[in-house]
Amino acid sequence: MTMSVQTETSTFEPSCPTSCNVTSWARRNCTAENVRGKFPITLWLPRYQCSWVQSDFIAGLTVALTVIPQGLAYAHLAELPLQYGLYSSFMGCLVYFFLGSSKDITLGPTAIMSLMVASYAEGDTTYAVALTLLCGCIQLGMGIFRLGFLVNFISFPVINGFTSAAAITIAFGQVKHVLGLHNIPRDFFPCVYYTFKNLGKTNLWDLLMGAVCFVLLLLLKWLKDVKWDSPDEVGYSPTRWQQAGRKVVWLIGTARNAVVVVSAALVVVALKSQDIDVLTLTEQVQPGLPAFKPPTFTVHHGNTTETAGDILQGLGAGLAVVPLIGFLECIAIGKAFARQNNYRVDANQELLAIGMGNIVSSFVSSYPITGSFSRTAVNSHSGVKTPAGGLVTAAVVLLALGVLTPSFHYIPQAALAAVIISAVLTMVDFMVLVKLWRLQKLDLLPLVCTFFGTFIGIEWGILAGVGVSAMILLFPQARPGLLVDNKDVLIFQPDRGLHYPGVDFIRTLLYDRALKEKPYRPVVLDCSHIASIDYTTIQGLKEVLEEFNRMRVPLTFAALKPHLQEVLTAADLPGFRCYATANEAANCIYDGDPETNPYTPLLNAVQH
Repeated sequence: MTMSVQTETSTFEPSCPTSCNVTSWARRNCTAENVRGKFPITLWLPRYQCSWVQSDFIAGLTVALTVIPQGLAYAHLAELPLQYGLYSSFMGCLVYFFLGSSKDITLGPTAIMSLMVASYAEGDTTYAVALTLLCGCIQLGMGIFRLGFLVNFISFPVINGFTSAAAITIAFGQVKHVLGLHNIPRDFFPCVYYTFKNLGKTNLWDLLMGAVCFVLLLLLKWLKDVKWDSPDEVGYSPTRWQQAGRKVVWLIGTARNAVVVVSAALVVVALKSQDIDVLTLTEQVQPGLPAFKPPTFTVHHGNTTETAGDILQGLGAGLAVVPLIGFLECIAIGKAFARQNNYRVDANQELLAIGMGNIVSSFVSSYPITGSFSRTAVNSHSGVKTPAGGLVTAAVVLLALGVLTPSFHYIPQAALAAVIISAVLTMVDFMVLVKLWRLQKLDLLPLVCTFFGTFIGIEWGILAGVGVSAMILLFPQARPGLLVDNKDVLIFQPDRGLHYPGVDFIRTLLYDRALKEKPYRPVVLDCSHIASIDYTTIQGLKEVLEEFNRMRVPLTFAALKPHLQEVLTAADLPGFRCYATANEAANCIYDGDPETNPYTPLLNAVQH
């Protein structure tokens, strides 16, 4: 009976620690602190102050006055009906209110995301909304598995080359709307060719409207950035009327997109009242709020139906490029404003916020969203205190959808094109060429490859830039620097880790310097800078040792880290010997008792 009890106990005990481990893991991870970390609102909302309400309200309203005209313009860029720009402008703000780790970032449509939607969805709203859902799922998964570090593998030259090329592509793609041209291809090089070919068909009224809107946008931007000089008198302070006037001027400059678009629409209304129809207008916008429903994955074209598999195949590389660029754009903006305003942004938490924002937004027919640099700058400069400003932005956008959509038909296409062009021109950074030329010329190579590759295709530009950056990063592994001490014994000291890309290089160098001509020279491999080693390298070292033993030339190791010495010892390399320092290894080769020195037979062979 006792044995039976002991047997039952012994068979039961192994499962007990497993249950305990699961329970302890759950207790460690499912804590209130971890939950609060995933929902940053629980950290800042209890500390919310009444004095912040005014700042958040003004910032949210200002951002709304910016995002409404931009949303219309970016939907036009994405080749979708205009209302989809507003559908994409409110839900991200609501989700970020709960999950965002930055007080400044505002989610919504951007120029680059709109360009990619135009490229991969090709004007099909079903494809665009499906892309939003899939993009959000991928970003959410990356956040859950804490893959935010992947963004660190995309270097600054690649990012700069991509954004500059994308900005030029976007800007030139809007020239056709400023000129009033039709049936111009979207791809960059055909767009350039056919735009110049059809210059004779320019609508001068559209050109005039676009030029005036663009100049007004530049003037209002300058007005917003004016630094008001105060008189030199001691103790001077502006009057209330002066302060109020400056705030009004700043607000008009900040909301310049809305001011210009509304003014252009009023001009169209005035012309139509006189039966003058000379401007190219936007299409009719579907009024009302979007229905809250899951995205559909079927498309009907006459008698044919595209299934979910067809949609996935059609989106192709966009399923990888769009989530990555969306996250990259958002985290770059977040880190920039976090440094400026002295707080930290968690990359993995931003992935969760963007991913969930895209998932929920897809239920209101949004196309992919991310952080907007221009609107985040407006938000920050407006004095926003918390993500609560996004609630005001979302409310104003919903109000515009419910009330103003019938009026959007009066907006000239040239005015929206001017808004887009003025927004993206600041993304082109040619001064970085001068900086890289002066500081690190080699980094110009991935920038140039990305820049010109993006004109061919977004994914090709990114792949080219990342590939060239990877080659630059890995080349030193294939050609490691070697410090050579030319005494009686050749001492080779690799200046970095020893990995398989560099095995053949080091093997060839050892053969050329030690075994190419007689008298052969003993070698000490100083491993003081080597911190890791791989199996291919071990096999290469084995071949080198076999060759040196065959030629009866001493080859020894020095200054190996303890864990590496254990690995090489376990590998059973022929004739493997290791010493604490390179000098000790060299002395051991020539000094000591000839009767006990293990290298005496080899040295005798080398000398003869």
